[in-house]
Amino acid sequence: MKLFTEHPATAGESYFEHMGSAMSFAAAMFTASLACFLHAFLPFLFKTRGRDTISDLYVRMVTHRHKDAIPPEGSLRASRR
Repeated sequence: MKLFTEHPATAGESYFEHMGSAMSFAAAMFTASLACFLHAFLPFLFKTRGRDTISDLYVRMVTHRHKDAIPPEGSLRASRR
């Protein structure tokens, strides 16, 4: 069971919380990738969609990070403890 819970614990989440979060990130990235693909052929479409999605996901990830999450071994957060 540790195999399924070790990584989510580093984000301060349960297995199912982490699954939901990861799936919502995946959906946003998939949608943005389709927009970027179309933009490659039709450059007047989706001019900032890729950049906007990456920025939004970064803010979401950083602002929702749990302060009490267990940092992964070898990470900068772990070395500061």
